Amino acid sequence: MNIVLWVIASLLAVAFLAAGLMKLLQPKEKLAASGQGWVQDVREGTVKLIGAAEVLAAAGLVLPAALDVVPVLVPLAATGLVVLMIGAIITHARRKETQSIVVNAVLLVLAAVVIWGRFGPHSF
Repeated sequence: MNIVLWVIASLLAVAFLAAGLMKLLQPKEKLAASGQGWVQDVREGTVKLIGAAEVLAAAGLVLPAALDVVPVLVPLAATGLVVLMIGAIITHARRKETQSIVVNAVLLVLAAVVIWGRFGPHSF
């Protein structure tokens, strides 16, 4: 199960690192044109804040355990992602974007598995 948790955490880290960097590096208009219409409903600073949170969570999912420095940060980073995904699901539900809700729900469940495993039976 430890390997499964590492794989899930790594996949989440890659996904959120890419998504977070995209939000940090691209202007709001380009994000909206690429299909992320929700950015039109929030300020530029909010988009950048979400991107920064995603990048930090990506780092927190892997680095603390890999470097054996405060590994309790791994499930805490996953908890932060669950909170982000709840916000994303609410935002996409308001916009009636069903496909995005499904993607966010899957990411939420994967992060919850990491929380369960790393706070529970397979902690570091």
